[in-house]
Parts: sequence; structure tokens; C-alpha cells
Amino acid sequence: MTDGRLSARVLGRVQGVGFRWWVVREAEALGLTGWVMNHEDERSVELVAEGSTSALDRLEQLLHDGPPGARVEHVEVTRGPASGEFRRFGISRP
Repeated sequence: MTDGRLSARVLGRVQGVGFRWWVVREAEALGLTGWVMNHEDERSVELVAEGSTSALDRLEQLLHDGPPGARVEHVEVTRGPASGEFRRFGISRP
């Protein structure tokens, strides 16, 4: 289990449906750190998560469905090494 970083942008009906709070709950349950925020375009959410490869893989899978009420159209993901800069997972502002 190597520590890594996942950066993602989730597009679709993902604002105003509790998507950010859902990501926080899922990320915390997986032991991840980082942040999530609404994008200024009003139709996407951005996030950065760090932790084990298996936890990041699971979060990436979950992002394709989202919470009830969301309609995910596309998920853009990049991976890289963890920076270790985060202590917890929370909601950020643009």
C-alpha cells in the first residue's frame, strides 16, 4: 500500500445535491486526507485526496456514481505522489 494522491474533477449535476459532504464522509471512512470544493463553473466539483492506493482506488470508483440526487456525467482523474500536506479531509472554497 503506497501513499499517493488523487486529483479529480467531477462534472454533471454535482452542486446543490450534497456531493461535497458525501465526498467528505466517504474519504474520512477510507482514511484519506485532502479537500473537496465546488468549482466556479457551477457544474463540477474538484477534489484532492491522499492516502493508500487501495483507498484512492475505492474513492475513484465511488465518484462515478456519487450520492443519491447527483448525476455524474464525467470524472477526470490524475494520480501522483502524496505531498503529506493534509491532516484531515474537509471542504474548501474556491
